[in-house]
Amino acid sequence: MYEKLFEPIHLGPTEIRNRIFNPPHGTTLGSRGLVSDELIAYHEARAKGGAGLIILEGMAFHPSFCFPSAYLNAGHDDIIPGLTKLKAACAAYDTAVFGQLFHAGRSVRSSHDGSRPQVYSASDTPDDRYRIVPVAMPIEVIFEIIESYASAGRRLVEAGLDGVEILASQGYLMGQFLNPAVNRRDDEFGGSLENRMRFLVETLAHTRRAIGSEKTLGVRITLDEQTGAGVAKEETVKICQVLEQDGHLDYFSVISGSSASHDGWIHVFPPMAIPPAYVADDAAMLKAKVTKPVLVAGRINQAQSAVEILNQGQADMVGLVRALIADPEFPNKVAQNRVDEIRACIGCNQACVGHRLSHHPISCIQNPITGRELEFRPSTDVTKQRVLVIGGGPGGMKAAATAAAQGHDVTLYEKEARLGGQVRLAEALPGRSEFGGVITNLSAELEKTAVDVCLSSTVDKRVLEKLDPDVIIISTGAVARLPEAEVDGIDVLTAWAVISGEAQVGQHVAIADWSSDWTGLGVAHMLALAGHQVHLFSGTSSCAEAIPPLVRDQWMGELYRLNVDTTCYARFFGAQDNTAFFQHAITGDAIVFEGVDTIVSCYPPRANDDAAWLADLSNGRDSPFVIKTIGDALAPRTVEEAVLEGFKAARTIGKLDGQFEGG
Repeated sequence: MYEKLFEPIHLGPTEIRNRIFNPPHGTTLGSRGLVSDELIAYHEARAKGGAGLIILEGMAFHPSFCFPSAYLNAGHDDIIPGLTKLKAACAAYDTAVFGQLFHAGRSVRSSHDGSRPQVYSASDTPDDRYRIVPVAMPIEVIFEIIESYASAGRRLVEAGLDGVEILASQGYLMGQFLNPAVNRRDDEFGGSLENRMRFLVETLAHTRRAIGSEKTLGVRITLDEQTGAGVAKEETVKICQVLEQDGHLDYFSVISGSSASHDGWIHVFPPMAIPPAYVADDAAMLKAKVTKPVLVAGRINQAQSAVEILNQGQADMVGLVRALIADPEFPNKVAQNRVDEIRACIGCNQACVGHRLSHHPISCIQNPITGRELEFRPSTDVTKQRVLVIGGGPGGMKAAATAAAQGHDVTLYEKEARLGGQVRLAEALPGRSEFGGVITNLSAELEKTAVDVCLSSTVDKRVLEKLDPDVIIISTGAVARLPEAEVDGIDVLTAWAVISGEAQVGQHVAIADWSSDWTGLGVAHMLALAGHQVHLFSGTSSCAEAIPPLVRDQWMGELYRLNVDTTCYARFFGAQDNTAFFQHAITGDAIVFEGVDTIVSCYPPRANDDAAWLADLSNGRDSPFVIKTIGDALAPRTVEEAVLEGFKAARTIGKLDGQFEGG
């Protein structure tokens, strides 16, 4: 069924062993522009997992790009030794490696010293997302950058990489020159399509001469920038046809979105509300007009959709970024008919894109090893222990599965009839059903082990006597709570009660959103879709400050379409009859909202202390067991922390002296 995925393919002079590639994406694993051991380990894991081709994250190469220190910098020869080492690590698994050259142009927020940067673009057209006005790039700088592309390409092949990719997509520098809405020049690099293409055409020609004919040269292009100010698809196809005729290129790589606008930005890293594999139609449009291989990426997270793209002739290779972040072994599992064991990406953008945007190393809420490959190497020096896990949310499930995989005797107790914890609430929201994949994936991990799962069961002293555990992992989660405020004559409901359907909600709803995460936006979306009139009051400077911007932006667009009003800096103060009272968080002024039937509180939950009695039994050096408290039971946070802490807690079992651990 999946045979097409594993057919070899030539991209110019480079033979790729299969049709699965790992597209370029930021990892924040570089160090002062150089390749780190952590970055090598990250890519080595994906090569070992079966990816036929890895295209490294976009590398800076010219000082006109004010890039963060975690970006790789191919502008000097210091990059060569690290790239050589990375290539060797991947070549051990017969995985080809390309390097991508990247210049953001005007899409830069700050300089190296924190000041507002002076950035270049085709013209001085302001950037709508970064809110910056660039300088029209002088012609002499254009030619200098063209030569810098070529010099950087030479360094990549000198390091042993198999090819070079030029980024001309998603509203970055090359895309800015191609776009007539941005490029307002009246010289040889602006105006007509031929002139707007000149920067890219010359760059490809010079880079080809620099790298020679024995290395692959490709371009990443956007057919649909998903914004009203982008290049028309038909024009982009014409651009690609001209590039093919020039004879320098070996392949085209198709992606979607634009960094330059909020609506286009969502599609650079499409969240779960965006349909899977949706860029394949754009790839097919281009493939029908060119003869060179066409690669495609964009929320391809299932083996079935990946092979369908190939079988239908929409593209020649499929890119799996977040799918390989969640499960580096994705290709091998497909090849070995272990598709059911794949840890599927759910498009949450929390620890992959979210970490990147906050300048932290990449990871995954489901796979804490991602980005920590050196830290979490396989462990063998483990003494077998009897382990009791209390709580079957994601943290408890991960702890149980990890402990069992290490050879421990594990029993999991969950008081509810189903595993999953708060994930069951998150997946019930509109457009969030994929979030339930966390539990699907963790359940699959549990099924591969000998964990004894006891549902609808609680732990008491008799259970302790029966199991006689050496280690107890408390993962009892959190419980909802309401704010301390004076309320009279109106229902104040917790968001959890509303999502679960346990509570009746009136027609006119005020949401008091303290948490500023997915909860407030999700409840607002759910109630508005059901026909309620909703006003969302956020206690922070912007709604849902705590979730990744792309997810927030997509959701805020949905709320706008549903006529949900929002007010920020609003602290819930109280309510009486049909009036809700808020206080402005800065000025202290009263914010009065009348005509309210129901108030939904998104106040932070508190840690569940149902298992606190165990601490009394574990006091002293002669304690019969070690206690580890993880996730919301320690302090309410997110799935990411619960899974990470469950994983860490399990890995340390059999290596401790029996002292109490709080985390």
